[in-house]
Amino acid sequence: MTDYDVLRVFCGPDGGYGNELGVVREGSVMPDRAERQEFAAKLGFSETVFVDDPERGVIDIYTPTLRLPFAGHPCVGVGWLLDVPELVTPAGVVGVRLDGEFSWIEARAAWAPPRTLERYASVAEVDALAVPAPGEWIYAWAWQDEAGGRVRARAFPGRDDGIDEDEATGAAAILLTQHLGRALNITQGNGSQLLTAPQPNDWVEVGGRVHLER
Repeated sequence: MTDYDVLRVFCGPDGGYGNELGVVREGSVMPDRAERQEFAAKLGFSETVFVDDPERGVIDIYTPTLRLPFAGHPCVGVGWLLDVPELVTPAGVVGVRLDGEFSWIEARAAWAPPRTLERYASVAEVDALAVPAPGEWIYAWAWQDEAGGRVRARAFPGRDDGIDEDEATGAAAILLTQHLGRALNITQGNGSQLLTAPQPNDWVEVGGRVHLER
């Protein structure tokens, strides 16, 4: 069995929740993409990362069914784990910084896979949503406190790969931040927390707490 770490990324203030992430630190043990895809499907996390060069931060990201050029919660988690200033993804170079209890990345919204940002009138409506049928990738959100930039969100990947709802989604948070043009404090899923801030030249920062599960 290939050795791998399990992180929880975008944990809540009490250290709970967060989205699980599988990390294979020695990507060289599994260089074949088809084998990596099979391993990611076997683990069943929303994403699994293979580290191809820990010093340079070169990484390769997979969902249970497809390879991603960029994804938010894997980059936040691996940036924290490797403690490097940047990560090299197929989409581009992602900036990384650690600030106290938070791990931050800086990326472009254009790198994020397309999502439908679906606004609701109230938090109660978002909380009451049933998982939609597979097909469209939906990020459902509502203002919890518009003046304070607090958002309630839920994410439905719609891929029919066993991940019906994503507990914390950095790429979608980046897209919403670019759309609204302001910093956000997002509570997603059962209690995960994501912080974001727009940056010059269409960059967006997203950050959160990371815990090593095992």
